[in-house]
Amino acid sequence: MADFKKKNCKYLIVMGCLVQRYYDDLLKALPEVDLFIKIDEYDKLWEKIDSLIKKGIVEKSKTKKITKISEIPTMPMLDEEDFLNREITTGKNFAYLKIGEGCSNRCTYCAIPYIRGPFVSRKKEDIIEEAKLLAKKGIKELIIIAQDTTKYGLDIYGKSALAELLDEISKIREIKWIRFLYSYPEGITDELIDFVSKNKKIAKYFDIPIQHSSNKVLKTMNRKTNKEQITSLIEKIREKIPDVTLRTSLIVGFPGETKEDFEDLKEFVKQAKFDKLGVFPYSKEEGTPAAKLPNQIHGNTKKKRYKKIMEIQQEISKEKQQNLVGKEFQVLIEDISFDERFFIGRTFSNVPDIDGLVYIKNNKKINKEEVLNNFVKAKITDFNEYDLIAEFI
Repeated sequence: MADFKKKNCKYLIVMGCLVQRYYDDLLKALPEVDLFIKIDEYDKLWEKIDSLIKKGIVEKSKTKKITKISEIPTMPMLDEEDFLNREITTGKNFAYLKIGEGCSNRCTYCAIPYIRGPFVSRKKEDIIEEAKLLAKKGIKELIIIAQDTTKYGLDIYGKSALAELLDEISKIREIKWIRFLYSYPEGITDELIDFVSKNKKIAKYFDIPIQHSSNKVLKTMNRKTNKEQITSLIEKIREKIPDVTLRTSLIVGFPGETKEDFEDLKEFVKQAKFDKLGVFPYSKEEGTPAAKLPNQIHGNTKKKRYKKIMEIQQEISKEKQQNLVGKEFQVLIEDISFDERFFIGRTFSNVPDIDGLVYIKNNKKINKEEVLNNFVKAKITDFNEYDLIAEFI
């Protein structure tokens, strides 16, 4: 990009996580960069670019002619609505809505607190305003995200306010589906479970990253729950919301994970029977406590353990998929296959780009323009490992 800048543009600006963490190092390492912008400086973006342009014009004037400050162009300042009025890069149907930044959980394997700082909630009013703007753009589904959505409100309201926030968003008429991701088990309250069970717009979907089942490993990870609490939570959610979809993520090969710890995890996965499950071999993150722990696991061992958990989950997934055959669902159609044999969509239980899809047979009587980006009713007729085959009702 520095080479590109020489011929094609005037300034090279770098922003993001690496700038936040390695600002001083990058200043020395990349002198060709004109401006670095940290994560916590996004709201000053135009102001900083404006200053950069003014600086460049003034420096140029020293070698040519004096330029009056009044002649220097000023970048447009954004009011609050403009700042919230984002470009949507996820298509016509859904958008992500971030409700907080950073994380205060301090899991020993994670670098996010060092990059993004402690958890900071956005004001409820700002979030609602952004949700309304997205609705005006035609967005039908909002995906509420943060590093830990259950922490929302603790820092500014003194209590978890996720259920209250979701309730307010659900009152926006144009929004049809709402889901929230990354809810840590210790933050999932009875109030939140009850709210999800009763509100028709909220997906009956909990994404609960538990990471492991061995109490020894969980303690070393600095997780706030143990196996017994996790098991009890899963039972409670399924009891109150029988049709709930449960997703989790796991780490295998964490430093010190013994054969016994891994056997514990395998048995837990078999018993819990999560609807969706992702597994990650442990990876060292620079500067984290876990990176310095003894008994680091060999790479080949991590790969084998990863493969074993995925094999177990594949069998569970087949069983879950089989149980859906014959059932009817509302499906949001988002695409059509290149040969136009199938319309492609998602049910309430499928997160975009993470979970499987529903392929609905095109019976040629369907008006493509009427179906695309709209909700339809479909009956499941077949399945594969992760996706479903259906027909229009």
